[in-house]
Amino acid sequence: MTNRDDSRDLKPGESETVEEPYVGMEFESEDEARDFYVEYARKLGFVVRMMQKRRSGIDGRTLARRLGCNKQGFSPNVSDLGTEKQQRSRSSSAREGCKATILVKMEKSGKWVVTRFVKQHNHSLLLNSSPCDSLADKDEKIKELTEEVECQGRLCDVYRDKLVSFMNNVEQYTEELSFKVHEIVEN
Repeated sequence: MTNRDDSRDLKPGESETVEEPYVGMEFESEDEARDFYVEYARKLGFVVRMMQKRRSGIDGRTLARRLGCNKQGFSPNVSDLGTEKQQRSRSSSAREGCKATILVKMEKSGKWVVTRFVKQHNHSLLLNSSPCDSLADKDEKIKELTEEVECQGRLCDVYRDKLVSFMNNVEQYTEELSFKVHEIVEN
């Protein structure tokens, strides 16, 4: 892909041109493809989430990468998160089931090619995604992402507690089984 210098100063009323990805678009590297999509997202007013990565089983090289809108998917619904505050926090999650995504794969030539592109978002985009965003907008985005990180942290705590409980049950049953086997051998 040819690099353009989009860093020129925009005059009042002039808008930035947004080059849209398309199936078949080529890049020299995974990083170039990622940087392109991140810049595209910035211009349109959404944030990119690094999603799936497929690696070679032989040498560990990345063969494909999927990137998408940070509002992709839904936060898991865990009924025992606890307090009302935690429930409120979970309901304000940034995930809204957005389908906007791009898939790039490395071809045999070594080039990275867009093999799938979904443009549509199911939520509004930030209309003014320029470096001149208001501090209030940035603060709101930081607050939203912080809440999601906290929610995911609580979710990890719940999963950790369930795993520890499961492991304790396995340990208890193993001891009981070992005792019963020992009794059988003794008799």
